[in-house]
Amino acid sequence: MTLDRRKFLSASTVAGVSSALFPGVLYTLAAQAQEAGGTDQSKPPKITPELIDQAAILAGIGPFPPEQKQMMLDSLTDVNGSMRAIRRLKLPNSAAPSFVFHPQPAAKLPAAASFGAIKALQVIDEGVALPPVPANLEELAFVSVRDLGYLLRFRKITSVDLTRMYLARLKGYDAKLHFVITLTEERALKQAVQADAEIAAGKYRGPLHGIPWGAKDLLAVKGYPTTWGAGGFEKQSFDEDATVVKRLDEAGAVLVAKLTLGALAMGDKWFGGQTRNPWNPKQGSSGSSAGPASAVAAGCVGFAIGSETLGSISSPSTRCGVSGLRPSFGLVPRTGAMALSWTMDKLGPMCRTAEDCALVLQAIAGPDGKDASVYPAGFELNPTFDWKTLRVGYLKSAFDAPKPLELMKPTPNETPEEAKKRDGHNARMAAARARADYDRRYDLAALDKLRAIGANLIPVELPKLPYGAMTPMLEAEAAAAFDDLTRSGRDKLLTEQSADDWPNIFRVARFYPAVEYIQAARARKLAVEQVSALFDQVDIIVTPSGGTQLTATNLTGHPALIVPNGVRGSDAPHPPKEDDGESDNIGGPGTPVSITFLAGLYEDAKLAAFGAAYQEATGFHKLHPKLD
Repeated sequence: MTLDRRKFLSASTVAGVSSALFPGVLYTLAAQAQEAGGTDQSKPPKITPELIDQAAILAGIGPFPPEQKQMMLDSLTDVNGSMRAIRRLKLPNSAAPSFVFHPQPAAKLPAAASFGAIKALQVIDEGVALPPVPANLEELAFVSVRDLGYLLRFRKITSVDLTRMYLARLKGYDAKLHFVITLTEERALKQAVQADAEIAAGKYRGPLHGIPWGAKDLLAVKGYPTTWGAGGFEKQSFDEDATVVKRLDEAGAVLVAKLTLGALAMGDKWFGGQTRNPWNPKQGSSGSSAGPASAVAAGCVGFAIGSETLGSISSPSTRCGVSGLRPSFGLVPRTGAMALSWTMDKLGPMCRTAEDCALVLQAIAGPDGKDASVYPAGFELNPTFDWKTLRVGYLKSAFDAPKPLELMKPTPNETPEEAKKRDGHNARMAAARARADYDRRYDLAALDKLRAIGANLIPVELPKLPYGAMTPMLEAEAAAAFDDLTRSGRDKLLTEQSADDWPNIFRVARFYPAVEYIQAARARKLAVEQVSALFDQVDIIVTPSGGTQLTATNLTGHPALIVPNGVRGSDAPHPPKEDDGESDNIGGPGTPVSITFLAGLYEDAKLAAFGAAYQEATGFHKLHPKLD
């Protein structure tokens, strides 16, 4: 009997099947059985009583008596083949859905250009004290964008020399850190020559003019491959630059490299290897903004652009000790960037300082007339803003001592093999707890420092909602974005093929029914409203960089600033022998830790101002790895 999904939904209802999951599971099983059997793909898949039984098990319903199964079969006919008609369109990754996610509650729409700013950020003018110019230009490798901007503005250095220096470092350290996919050397040197000529002629474009930068290789750059870090896409290219690339060109910045990302924006492993942490090259840099974090930390670019859907700026910024600003959802247009989740993808700066993040964000924020998710919110810097006017909260339970560790206990009649597995599990749990306990002292020290510089910390808590249960929305959107990859079988070209990697996630996501996606979206709206309500009480929230807040705020679209918070001492517990990608921060002596600040929607400038004040008080952003 042939099958049409819409007709099958009706038939399932007639048969008394109320599970929203069951119809989608059954249709997917039938389609996969057809593809595996090599039958005519132009015809709709066939449904059998056996497939009904299998789908019922996966959906957690049934079993159905024979008369109910026969009722379904008798009701199923092919009506219009709508799913196959849509598949024949060959939708490109750039084709967005007809719906658009806007996270802000309707009653709280911010007025454009009403945002806070950075007190420590000085307008570049003749009265500023210039940083010293070293005899060896490479000593400027770890200098901030702000200070490099001063030196370029007043022609103490040239963009050409700075660009050549960063290109040389990229080439020199790539063999150790594996952070470059494509050098854009010809384009960069042409831009640098133009920048020097414009600055010499008094045509100064702003603080990014002449600054070399790197792009996560999910941003399209005309004339160069855009690989998305994935096997099978190595030679992919596009005929137009991404909006963010265009805006940085307009700001006079110099693109020197397209940097690595984990394949299709997951992790730090790409088709050329694994990007490494400059603080400990035996560890991966985390991801998926692996190359941007590693290159910034290693002093190989002035700044970089990364992206985050569910931790891809936060995690590598923490691992590599850089400042990352994940902006409010809808502040930066994603036109020309690889789509993973249309309702969660965000592009943001990864820099050495919070001030640098603000300078970059100011250049790339705002509508482009193409990405419909972008809200017309301004991002303006106000040098008179006083961060001490901000109400500062902290997620109290996230800083509290954790509950005692519950280890697995021996079971009756336990075999030697089972005991070995149990002991191994307990050892891993104990080691992870030891690392977490060690790192907690840095989180608590951050609270102490904030109190010392005048912050009156107000305890707050995240609303109690099932945030993790909402994240299958991301996986469903990602599976749609790469539908052809799954159906064509080209997913086997991706480097990673475990149960937790994209090929399997995309396949599993096909069992996620539309009804459940919509229910999750409704729950997500509650999360937006309730998390936004926290910022009626406070302006800034301080939190450890991991945990529930990371999932919650990526779903709600709130901005986050991740800043370095020190370096682990020689007494730090050692990490696992191998970085297996299971932990976002595997740690170890001599590696950095971070702290995260959150703010209300489109209050990104206040967030950067607060981060700049914290960095001015601590100086952790001035630390950098010893690479040689």
